[in-house]
Amino acid sequence: MQRQTGFTLIELVVVIVILGILAVTAAPKFLNLQDDARASSLQGLKGAIDGAAGIVYGKAAIAGAELAPQSSIDNVYTSYGYPRVLEGNLESIVMGLDNDWQQVEIKNDDLVTYTYKGNLNMSECIVTYTQATSKAAATTVVKLGNGCTSPSN
Repeated sequence: MQRQTGFTLIELVVVIVILGILAVTAAPKFLNLQDDARASSLQGLKGAIDGAAGIVYGKAAIAGAELAPQSSIDNVYTSYGYPRVLEGNLESIVMGLDNDWQQVEIKNDDLVTYTYKGNLNMSECIVTYTQATSKAAATTVVKLGNGCTSPSN
């Protein structure tokens, strides 16, 4: 008599149930990619602003205008060598800033805040650029919140 080998129906059902349980517990981690993408794009915008500001500062330093409270380098208005917070000034040096992002506010003519288009909570998921003063360089800060968590390492 020949003996057949293989899996019984019960064994197959048990394996399928175990795979289903694993899928249910692991799926939220893989499906929450939108928050990670938003957080990463905010970090990317911060990098783009910092990079453009660094290039402008380098040009200002070459021109000897890095200590001037107000100057203009290649049609970019600067304060102590860094781009000033003026309507359209950052947009002229950061590609896509005016099309892909929305401006939240300009405060005291020295701070501007951007977020991704469609963000309904303007106090979270934002990038804030503060122009340079005589004692401090320009800074760019990302504020994450609900709906845009920090990207995992």
